[in-house]
Amino acid sequence: MDQPRYADALRATRHMFIRDLVLSASIGVYPHEHTGRQRVRINIDLAVADENTTNLSRAAVGQDDLGRVVDYETIVDKVRALATTGHVQLVETLAERLCEACLTDARIRIARVRVEKLDVFIDASSAGVEIERRNA
Repeated sequence: MDQPRYADALRATRHMFIRDLVLSASIGVYPHEHTGRQRVRINIDLAVADENTTNLSRAAVGQDDLGRVVDYETIVDKVRALATTGHVQLVETLAERLCEACLTDARIRIARVRVEKLDVFIDASSAGVEIERRNA
């Protein structure tokens, strides 16, 4: 199966991403994971629809306006709030919630989220999950 292209001229999308956001989260199913926090690393890839899809060769050219793009600070604020509030048992649950939060913006066509627990195994850099969801 072909991987989706997040930046794609024919589909009028641009690739927005957040890389290696490390947060302290209350996450895990084991009793010792309910009493403390642990580091998680979050990576997000978004396929964002270009503002002007009627003339693809000139879509959003030269318009230096924050209001016409998805603001990555808004995305990071949502991620921080979801990852650091309350307890989540599974990295899968956190990843689903993060995808759902990203896809509330109708301009975001595809969201891919990777959540990794960084301190689970002494002989591995991380363990986690990556999911991808699409807007209708």
